[in-house]
Amino acid sequence: MIFRYFVIIFLITIFFVGKILWPFFSILILGFVLTGIFYPIFSFFARKTTPVVASSITCTLIFLVVFVPLVFLIGALSKEAYSLYVAGTDAAMTKVFKEILQNSQVMEHIQEILARYQIKLSAEHINRNLSQIGSFVGLFLYEQVSSVASNVLKFVVNFAFMLLVIFFLLIDGKKLISFLIELSPLPDDQDRKLMDKFRAMASVVLVVNGISGMIQGVLGGIAFAAFGLGAPLLWGFVMAILAFFPIVGIALVLIPASLFLFLKGRIAAGIFFLLFYLIVSSVIEYIVKPKLVGDKVKIHTLLVFLAVLGGLKVFGILGIIYGPLVITAFLTLTDIYRSSYETYIRDH
Repeated sequence: MIFRYFVIIFLITIFFVGKILWPFFSILILGFVLTGIFYPIFSFFARKTTPVVASSITCTLIFLVVFVPLVFLIGALSKEAYSLYVAGTDAAMTKVFKEILQNSQVMEHIQEILARYQIKLSAEHINRNLSQIGSFVGLFLYEQVSSVASNVLKFVVNFAFMLLVIFFLLIDGKKLISFLIELSPLPDDQDRKLMDKFRAMASVVLVVNGISGMIQGVLGGIAFAAFGLGAPLLWGFVMAILAFFPIVGIALVLIPASLFLFLKGRIAAGIFFLLFYLIVSSVIEYIVKPKLVGDKVKIHTLLVFLAVLGGLKVFGILGIIYGPLVITAFLTLTDIYRSSYETYIRDH
């Protein structure tokens, strides 16, 4: 009877603790993820100085590597996104683009081919749809970036709070992990397996995908600037985000860009963009990522794609991280069930 009351009171306190911490859920998750990523740096400094000093140095590096570039990036992205939105709604730009389509030899060949199958495709129709897409994309990105820029104080406070979380996790992280393992009803080896998988997936999502996304975004932005296509920084950022999606990735930007160049009669530039996409995506997906990931995490490509897409839909931009982590937890628990509990359940 006493134990039953204890369990009820314990569950009530867990509920209220969860309710208190829920507003900081995203900050805490990001804090845990970044702590796992930067822990080797902390360990390096901790061997030469005290844990408090090592944690302070690590948090300073996180501030310089993450926060400072992010502030400059948000300002530049806001300007380019607004310019893209204006270009999509500008009547003069629409007229110029319409003339390009009407005078394009490639467009004439496409219309001739489609006419054989009784399909009509006019320059005006393409121009209207592309203008709407450009306007929508520009407005969406501008609103997202502006919402962050307009809440500068909130952004700074959240980042400072996250650094505080990271600071203490670096110092007392091992104690916290030991406490959670002791508290968990699962066997210790299963707890450690689950945590190791989480750490590995967090490393893959942020470090591996982050590095590969940065490479593709920078190279794509340079290509946009070199060939005179608008908003290179914005499209480079978009490609860096799209690089988190397997299967499609930067193709969603580079293939339409190459088609646009074909329509303008810049055949060589269009071919370059197609080759650029094929080479960069192939090198990243089949050479760089496998070397960085190794045997850490093995999840089917389609499942990763659905995890990222579903994560974005449910959690917003942070779904890029949450989606794969949830799938990792499910697959790890499935593996534990198959190895430890399947036979027991079948026999009983």
